[in-house]
Amino acid sequence: MATETLQIVPGSRVTLHFSLTLADGSEAVATFGEAPFSFTLGDGSMVELLEQSLIGLCPGDELETLLAGDEVFGPATEENIQRLPRSDFPADMALAPGQVIAFTTPGGEETAGTLLELNADEARIDFNHPLSGHSLLFKVQILEVGPAKTSD
Repeated sequence: MATETLQIVPGSRVTLHFSLTLADGSEAVATFGEAPFSFTLGDGSMVELLEQSLIGLCPGDELETLLAGDEVFGPATEENIQRLPRSDFPADMALAPGQVIAFTTPGGEETAGTLLELNADEARIDFNHPLSGHSLLFKVQILEVGPAKTSD
């Protein structure tokens, strides 16, 4: 009996290698040469636009596609740049422009912000996604596809 090759559909369990590379060739994230990434399509582990590009792929398939960071992560907006009092940061915390700092939202979610400017009174933080506004090359190699769970 021949085994059926599974295609990726919503709910599939997927194991893959992937990378996001900027136009200058620098990798923003990559799993090639490391442990592969496993997730269930649609569980929120991967950005929706990236997930959608995987539908229909099978184990052994490879994909390279050029994407706009604004489409993947949303456009950068001025509203996402905030001024925070310097007193909101620990006094012994070393701060420097360009530094990425982890914050906890009022809802308890983790988010990152990039320190743009700092003076004695306040810090200017950019909460836009750091890949917004960039062209991105998304490379993927599908290793395994498990069946989508069916509801009983």
